[in-house]
Amino acid sequence: MRLLILGGGWFLGRALIEQALERDHNVVTFTRGKSGSVVPEAAPHRGDRANDRDMADLAAMGPWDVVIDTSGMTPGLVERSARVLASEVDRYVYVSTVNVYQGWPTQPLDDSSPIRSYLPYGPPGESSADQYGREKVGCEQAVTSMFGDRATILRPGVIIGPHEYVGRIPWWLRRIAGGGRVLAPGFPDWPIQPIDVRDVAAFTLDVVEQQLAGSFNLTAPIGSATFGGLLDACRQATGGPAELEWVDHDFLISQGVREWTELPLWRPYPGTWKVDSPRARAAGLTCRPLTDTVIDTWEWLSKAGPQPVHERAAELGISPEREAAVLAAWDSRRTR
Repeated sequence: MRLLILGGGWFLGRALIEQALERDHNVVTFTRGKSGSVVPEAAPHRGDRANDRDMADLAAMGPWDVVIDTSGMTPGLVERSARVLASEVDRYVYVSTVNVYQGWPTQPLDDSSPIRSYLPYGPPGESSADQYGREKVGCEQAVTSMFGDRATILRPGVIIGPHEYVGRIPWWLRRIAGGGRVLAPGFPDWPIQPIDVRDVAAFTLDVVEQQLAGSFNLTAPIGSATFGGLLDACRQATGGPAELEWVDHDFLISQGVREWTELPLWRPYPGTWKVDSPRARAAGLTCRPLTDTVIDTWEWLSKAGPQPVHERAAELGISPEREAAVLAAWDSRRTR
């Protein structure tokens, strides 16, 4: 098949390109070339989705069997891409997010849960997470309105694995490798369900090859992993002599610890890690053990050398001083 991948070769795009080539597909990528990451044997095409001439040049390179859109973040740009490519592509696969659901992250969810409404402008005081989810709904609608039953929508949860530019697992690996007393959020048996980027890529290509329409959540099975298992895997991978100090959610909140950023992957809402993916499982989604993902990520980090720092990665992590202060407050509380 001839595939067009909209997005760079940094993380999910990279996994898609590598696996598509392994499956003997012909791959063209369309990126702005900002990350500087390329995959040999893929045919790169530089351009900007906001530029009409660039999009016209891209369309002239068609036709394609499938376009896989990993980078569409705003409804306007996704609508432009869908409109320009509608006559040159048989199927449009759009990578969305579980943030589109009204109940995320406060409620358990599945494929049939209601999604947010799309409005060009959100309500006053809208959070960045709500804005992201609302705009992704608009992106989904732009694709489905143009392609109808030739559209496939993928809604992954948290994606991790080698080449992760957001840096959530890399931060934990580096922190555990540094040793000492580590602030661990919640409790060891707290269930989590991140999904490996390579499993997302494999399912995406299965969807492409089977021409499956509709929407699919993409998460590891609920309860398949725990935060304690994650940090133990980090210790196993790095050999770091870290001592884990588990601090309960309420205390972290009382100390003003920022969820999702200061302690990556920590978000204590009850629905954060309760997103079911029955449609994808029925269609063949399989997920590798979290320990394998963590070990492979550390192997990549150990060999990769200096990497570009993504703006989202720069926001992650608690400082040593802040971590020590929270742990000292925790110790003081327990000795009263």
